[in-house]
Amino acid sequence: MTTAEIVMGIILLICCLFIIILCLSQDSKAQNGMTSAITGASSDSFYGKNEGRTKEAKLLKATKYSLIVFFVLTLALNIVPLFFN
Repeated sequence: MTTAEIVMGIILLICCLFIIILCLSQDSKAQNGMTSAITGASSDSFYGKNEGRTKEAKLLKATKYSLIVFFVLTLALNIVPLFFN
């Protein structure tokens, strides 16, 4: 194994742990489908309009970006040995 593979492997493990922590810290969606129709949940509320600035929205964005980094690192980790052998 080269040094680049070891470093990228360590970064990949850290990224995995970060994604696990982010996924576990997110709240589950309680109202969807018929439940929101019965209870009258709407996005016209103050919370619905400012949804992008809440803690849940920030966690969702961080999860998306972390998954993109994870995907790119996984591809790079599998492609790097092909060019350096």
